[in-house]
Amino acid sequence: MTNPTSRRALLAGLLAGAAFPVGAQVGPTQPGPSALPHAPPAGPSPFRFDDVVRRARDLARAPFEPGAAPLPPALAALDYDAWRDIRFRPDKAFLGDQGGPFRLQLFHLGFLFRRPVIVNVVHDGVPTPIPYQPALFDFGRTKLEGPLPVNLGFAGFRLHYPLNKPGLLDELIAFLGASYFRFLGRDQLYGLSARGLAVNVEGAGGPEEFPHFREFWIEMPPKNADRAVVYGLLDGAACTGAFQFLVYPGDETVVDLRVSLHPRREITGIGIAPLTSMFFIGENDRHHSDDYRPELHDSDGLLMQSGGGEWIWRPLRNPRERWISSFQDRDPKGFGLMQRDRVFENYQDLEAFYHRRPSYWVTPQGGWGEGAVRLVELPTANETHDNVVAYWQPKEPYAAGQAVELSYTVRAIGERETLHPGARVVNTYLARPSASGGPDAPPDPLTRRFLIDFSGGDLAYWLADPKAVEIVPSTTEGRILATSLVPNLHVRGFRAAIDVRLDRIGQSTDLRAFLRASGRTLSETWTCPWTAA
Repeated sequence: MTNPTSRRALLAGLLAGAAFPVGAQVGPTQPGPSALPHAPPAGPSPFRFDDVVRRARDLARAPFEPGAAPLPPALAALDYDAWRDIRFRPDKAFLGDQGGPFRLQLFHLGFLFRRPVIVNVVHDGVPTPIPYQPALFDFGRTKLEGPLPVNLGFAGFRLHYPLNKPGLLDELIAFLGASYFRFLGRDQLYGLSARGLAVNVEGAGGPEEFPHFREFWIEMPPKNADRAVVYGLLDGAACTGAFQFLVYPGDETVVDLRVSLHPRREITGIGIAPLTSMFFIGENDRHHSDDYRPELHDSDGLLMQSGGGEWIWRPLRNPRERWISSFQDRDPKGFGLMQRDRVFENYQDLEAFYHRRPSYWVTPQGGWGEGAVRLVELPTANETHDNVVAYWQPKEPYAAGQAVELSYTVRAIGERETLHPGARVVNTYLARPSASGGPDAPPDPLTRRFLIDFSGGDLAYWLADPKAVEIVPSTTEGRILATSLVPNLHVRGFRAAIDVRLDRIGQSTDLRAFLRASGRTLSETWTCPWTAA
């Protein structure tokens, strides 16, 4: 499921390598070696998304070429520190010719990023590739012997924008590695990633495939542009694709995606709008670590709104072995990997600032038919690797040679999560089903107590009459022994307790619970798997 790249190394490369220092001013790009020629229009038809679709369709008819040309030895030998020391020069940034608010910077090839990407700027409808020039980069302490080829290409790119303060450029979105991209809203720090496409994440019959973006086109933004326009050409063994990204920066930056997929072969294990994240430890899962930090995760739950309108919350875990959850649905209204816990004291990390990581919420445009939101969780021994992925998997496979058209948005949500008006799950705890302070009883591996804190919605209103609120639990296996529901003023809501017993060691169940009063649902549905072990 995961790229062998250390996510800590990748994140550090994106952040520590930021080429605009704090306080960099937005201004016109200075002319220099990086200036692009302003070619005159070559006909009445400007470059547009249909041109990328045509290239993807033609590419799908040709055999996939899995290997990339070897890098020059000097680049191939770079370790992480040497690669990270190569930084784009901010005065060479592109896209400022018309005084627009966006700036384009490029990532250098090397280290784990060995597949060249072509990056074009579209000016007055005419695409022009950016030629590689060493003068675009500050190589720091990294010394390369001999000249590098002019057609070397780049590892990827990023866009900067005055996101947090007027006139001060911040990194907005970055495309680096395979089909990964990540973006930020105001006062957010990089955490989870989005991907253009996932193929065979679950490893059915073979390893996961990692399709990659091989070429990008970025439109020159006008002076008062409120969005950036990016096109991408995807290539992979199973599928090619044309992507249009409309990036709207703001408090919750939104990326509108228009996608045209062209399968080379029948694809059964395709993942649409995949999101990749990390969960190591949390209040519901601490058996992996004695770290002084109470929680370590980029996301703490999967949220989904079904086609029928039900809101479902599934807390994430770091399982002892791979775990796959499937939420069958038709025409889902949305799903995302969320970072709900925004309290610094719950992380105590003065470097990573996990409480400022964004949530990504996917909203399909149009009906996506039958399928399932799939959640894959892998065990991890530390916080440096992504071990969680969520995506939509259609019920019917995509046929070879049959184009698939999709549209959806991905939104970067910060501290204020206002996706639905009902009560939300804010904590999940597991414990022995015994009274606090009572005599120690022998541990029973077949029995477990789940404690769920619900907050928000109308719960503050119902605190005046708590007996009118009930917990509605269910289990797919075993039986529920007892339940309780008490006010929790610390979250301005309620704490539910559910005791469940399974029949044998190794048996698994899926628990569900929600709050109700006067026949009306008050909360999202909490769901959690558990295996007696």
